[in-house]
Amino acid sequence: MDKLIEKIIEKQNPTVAGLDPKLEYVPGFIKAECFTKYGRTLEGAAAALFEFNKALIDVLYDIVPAVKPQAAYYEMYGWQGVKALAYTINYAKSKGMYVMTDGKRGDIGATMEAYTAAHIGTTDVDGETCVAFGADALTVNGYLGTDCIKPLLSVCKDKDKDIFVLAKTSNPSSGELQDKKIGDKTVYETMGEMCEGWGADTIGKHGYSAVGAVVGATYPQMLGELREKLPHTFFLVPGYGAQGGGAEDAKYAFDKNGLGAIVNSSRGIMCAWKKQDGKTEADFAEAARAEALRMREDLLGVIGEIR
Repeated sequence: MDKLIEKIIEKQNPTVAGLDPKLEYVPGFIKAECFTKYGRTLEGAAAALFEFNKALIDVLYDIVPAVKPQAAYYEMYGWQGVKALAYTINYAKSKGMYVMTDGKRGDIGATMEAYTAAHIGTTDVDGETCVAFGADALTVNGYLGTDCIKPLLSVCKDKDKDIFVLAKTSNPSSGELQDKKIGDKTVYETMGEMCEGWGADTIGKHGYSAVGAVVGATYPQMLGELREKLPHTFFLVPGYGAQGGGAEDAKYAFDKNGLGAIVNSSRGIMCAWKKQDGKTEADFAEAARAEALRMREDLLGVIGEIR
C-alpha cells in the first residue's frame, strides 16, 4: 500500500481510472481496424479493448497513479478477452502504474488459493514459478469470513501485494444486508473492523495496511464514520461521477493529510469525449486526460494538498 500512497503523493492525485471497456465505449475507428484484421469475433473485440486501453493508459500514466480493470468486462469476450486483461495489466505496469484487478473474488480453501495465485501471486508449473496476471491488488468479497481472506494474507506479506475487501458498497440495494445490525453494529462496520484486524501486521510506513476496504462515495455519512473507526484501512471509493457521488461526498474518506483513499472513475474518464463540447470519438484520449485532470482538481479542492 505504501507504493500506491507514494504514487498518489507524487502525482497529487487520489484517483484511479477504471478500465471497464464495453465494446460500445470503444471508438468506431479502433473497432473498424481490429475487425478488419480479425473479423467481428471475440478476438477482434478483445484486440479493440486492448488498443482502447493502451491509448487511455498512454495519456493517463503521468497524471493518474493507478488503473482498475474490472475482470468481467474482459471475461465476457472469452479467453481472448482474458488475454486482453493480462496485456492491459502488463502494459499499465510497464508505464509505472499501480494496477488493481476488480474481480471481487471470494471463496475458501484451495479455490481461494488458486484465485490468489492467479491475480496477485505466482503459479507453480512443474517446479517453475510463473506470474499469471501480476496485478498489485485484488478486490475481494470477504463475506465468507476469515477462511476467504487467510489465503490472501501470506501473499500480501510475501509478495508485497494488497487487497480491497467489500465493506459498504456504492450500489442502491447495498443496505439490504450491509446496513443490518449485528448487536449494536452494522454489518458494514463489522466488516470494516475485520479488515483492520486482518491487516494489523502489515501496516506500512504511512500507517495503512495491505488490507483495504471498498466504501462507496454514494454514502458519505457512512464513509466518514468508517474513516474515523478504521485508521489503518485504506479505502477504494467507487461511486464518483456516473453513480452520483462527487468530491464533497468522497472527501469523508480522507485523513488529515489527504491520504487514506483512492477514488474511482470508470465511465467518466473512458467516455469523457461524449460529454465534452466539440469533441468527437477521435478526441477520446485527449478528453479522458482532461477529465482525469478535472477530477484531480475537484478532489484536491476539498481535501487540499496531499502530504
